Amino acid sequence: MFNGQYDCKLDPKGRLVLPAKIKAAIPESNGVTLMIQKAADGCLKLYPMVEFRKLENQVNALSDHTEETRKLKRSFFIRIAEVDLDSSGRFLIPKAFQEYAGLEKDVVVIGLGSKIELWSAERLDGSVINEDDILSQQMEKHLS
Repeated sequence: MFNGQYDCKLDPKGRLVLPAKIKAAIPESNGVTLMIQKAADGCLKLYPMVEFRKLENQVNALSDHTEETRKLKRSFFIRIAEVDLDSSGRFLIPKAFQEYAGLEKDVVVIGLGSKIELWSAERLDGSVINEDDILSQQMEKHLS
């Protein structure tokens, strides 16, 4: 499981080094390939292959008999790409993905259970609950 928040830097070529704790949590059976997705809220998600395959199987199981599900499948698959980790735990974020997420130099990496999110700091700030009392209320509301 992935957790925590890490401040990272994109190099001039658009490569990002995964934090050691995040890299260590990737299952060995995953190999060096991750799937990157243009995700909701203007961030990017990284999936280990084992987790991505679960999601991919759910999407593939949708019927091709309705326009709605065909559009959903198309929309899902055009928003993903494979990325490979090098020996340093670094990977290239495709340019279109960098632009989608507003990633320039500073990138915030968040471990989110079975997946990883990549954020620009500006976008992340509006996408988390920073007030303890509101967080407590939301936790009680959704976990009770």
